[in-house]
Amino acid sequence: MSTAVFDATDPVALERFFRVLPVIDHVMVTAGRPYYRSLVDLDLTKVRDLIGEHLSQAIFVARNTINKVRPEGTLIFMGGTGGRRPAIGLSIASAVTAALPALTASLAIEIAPIRVNLIATGFVDTPLSAQLLGDQLDKRRHQLRTTLPIGRVVGPADVAALAVHIMTNSALTGATYDINGGQQFVAA
Repeated sequence: MSTAVFDATDPVALERFFRVLPVIDHVMVTAGRPYYRSLVDLDLTKVRDLIGEHLSQAIFVARNTINKVRPEGTLIFMGGTGGRRPAIGLSIASAVTAALPALTASLAIEIAPIRVNLIATGFVDTPLSAQLLGDQLDKRRHQLRTTLPIGRVVGPADVAALAVHIMTNSALTGATYDINGGQQFVAA
């Protein structure tokens, strides 16, 4: 086992990482974070970079998996569901949320037989969520526990179980799998 630390948005660093990698079965991309700001508060330079990074990172990774992932292996991207509901401060999240499923489906055809899928999460109780919500974290957890159809908050183990399922079920490709505890069925 080994680890590598590099900037996942740097195409040269990504290519270097994949070049030394042996042939593998699965790649899962979890890099990135949402950017929530109202239109008047957007840093326009940051916006251009973030949208470009999210989409180009997926393209760079897909291109590098072609000779490194075994046939019928998987490439899994992580995205979100929060940008599906229009709201102030979600314009960038909405754009990326809309683009990733289409990119995933096209890549599934283009790099087949490698299977490409997208896991789209709602709130997941992680350190990133804690960082984004700050002192509102416990309030959000309580709200979700009392409103979600599953009666609890989605955790990292839930997402990991879905990822393993996608990796092991060789009939799955080109799809977006929501994991949000039914969040889409309750009022925002």
